[in-house]
Amino acid sequence: MKLSIVIPAHNEEQRLPPMLEAYAVYFSEKYGSEVELIVVPNFCDDRTAEVARAVALRCPQVKVLDDPGKVGKGGAVMLGAQSAEGDLVGFVDADGATSPEAFDDLVEKSGPDGCIIASRWMKGSKMSPKQPLSRRAASRCFNGMVRLLFGLRLHDTQCGAKLFRREVIQPVLRNLGVTCWAFDVDMLFQAQRTGASIREIPTVWNDKAGSKIKVVPAAVSMFVALIRLRMFYSPLRFMILPLSQVIAKVFRYEKR
Repeated sequence: MKLSIVIPAHNEEQRLPPMLEAYAVYFSEKYGSEVELIVVPNFCDDRTAEVARAVALRCPQVKVLDDPGKVGKGGAVMLGAQSAEGDLVGFVDADGATSPEAFDDLVEKSGPDGCIIASRWMKGSKMSPKQPLSRRAASRCFNGMVRLLFGLRLHDTQCGAKLFRREVIQPVLRNLGVTCWAFDVDMLFQAQRTGASIREIPTVWNDKAGSKIKVVPAAVSMFVALIRLRMFYSPLRFMILPLSQVIAKVFRYEKR
């Protein structure tokens, strides 16, 4: 099989069906039986799994994994990738911000690189509508920390469209340390450590209504996740648990 696309989905009963149908039509017409779309509902309390299975009944390329529980986006991607059969294994967000054409651009340009990722911040990329200043500032600060802490000279580690060669993603999955906010960084860091080349290309990204992310809490969680991840791969690994306990206490105090 040529291509496997994993779609992690948390409470996406509204946005998933049109996105999934668009992907199924586009990729089945281009790749036929050589493509699979693997939907992994994660800790949903809505009809995400049900609507995904309804699409699967009409589109044989669509597969739906049983709800794995509260494993986070990263855990859902890992489960989907572990069951993937394609020579190229990628993942994309369920909200439809990355169109089928934009994801296929990764496939077309993958070449010999071990990993190719979509970037919203490279010259030539297009984002619509333009993100608020607060989100842009948080994104650029996060990117600066990624470069400083992990040496990943990339513009956008967080865009939800990435593609790996099978021989690259398999050892990456075995060595991942996190499944939460820093999951994408961990994947790319592991790929870099294996010696795989990572290519970044500009993409077309359309923000979709219905996002549940709140900028300030998300930014704090992402920065904390980066620090924890850096410690995980350092001699300070033993400090992760005490740090997590302190942070939890601080958050509990602030919520009073």
